[in-house]
Amino acid sequence: QVQLVETGGGLVQAGGSLRLSCAASGRTFSSRSMGWFRQASGKEREFVAHISRTGNTYYADSVTGRFTVSRDNAKNTVYLQMNSLKAEDTAVYYCAAKPLGAYSTNYHYASSYNAWGQGTQVTVSS
Repeated sequence: QVQLVETGGGLVQAGGSLRLSCAASGRTFSSRSMGWFRQASGKEREFVAHISRTGNTYYADSVTGRFTVSRDNAKNTVYLQMNSLKAEDTAVYYCAAKPLGAYSTNYHYASSYNAWGQGTQVTVSS
């Protein structure tokens, strides 16, 4: 099973930027589609962004144009560049991996991923 570790969270003012990283263990990273989700206090976990094995990207409407997901297969790492941050972006951010070889269908459903990181807190002050 792949292990995922997120880093890069923190406190930032509204309008600022952060880059989250998610490092994956093992040799199967390049064969896995990856996603980012977030969960604000008292709310359900929600989809943020997805990147397929071939680099196709998908975003939630709320972050389109502000967030960018990318991957570096040589480093077994997926990134989430977050710009123009808003107070409503405050949440714990999680990266997730789909099963080995799985297609990117249903990428917005958390249940389609079978590995999760521990999460990293992002707090945006207004």
